[in-house]
Amino acid sequence: MIPFIQFIERCIGAACRGVLYLTLAIVFVILSVNVALRYVAGTSIASASELPELLFPWLIMAGVVLAAQHGSHIAVVILTQKLGPARRWVLAGGSLVVAVLYAWLAVIAWPLAEIAADERSPILQVPGSVTVWCLMLGFGLLSVVTVCKLPEVWAGIAVPHGHEEPEVAASHQGA
Repeated sequence: MIPFIQFIERCIGAACRGVLYLTLAIVFVILSVNVALRYVAGTSIASASELPELLFPWLIMAGVVLAAQHGSHIAVVILTQKLGPARRWVLAGGSLVVAVLYAWLAVIAWPLAEIAADERSPILQVPGSVTVWCLMLGFGLLSVVTVCKLPEVWAGIAVPHGHEEPEVAASHQGA
């Protein structure tokens, strides 16, 4: 089972890195070309502001999923560092709650996507649902990533970032 989970995590990580690199490169090229055109020719590309606006949510959501995959997205550690043996129960339970909430966010965004589909961007005529689909996909992937980390959290192999024992955390800060 663990190799299958690792395969899923690798696929999600590769896809998110691909989206991150691709969207960042496209946004950089578009903005650079537009700036060069403004200085050289006194003109600009009409869609130069619209396309980065459409790509930016995909860039951000890919980064959020990668951060969650590496255990550095959200952490509240003051309680878990003081729990002792009950710690893995709390971390596992918290992970389950987080996974369910992310999945719920993905599901409840569906009606919003249907509403936003009627709206179009002014120049490129891209449906407004593209951005909502980004959120839905991102929340779904966050849920999957959280569930994939659950066996490691339960076994104490991987502890979410910031949830280390105080002594361990102090030794990492000095290194």
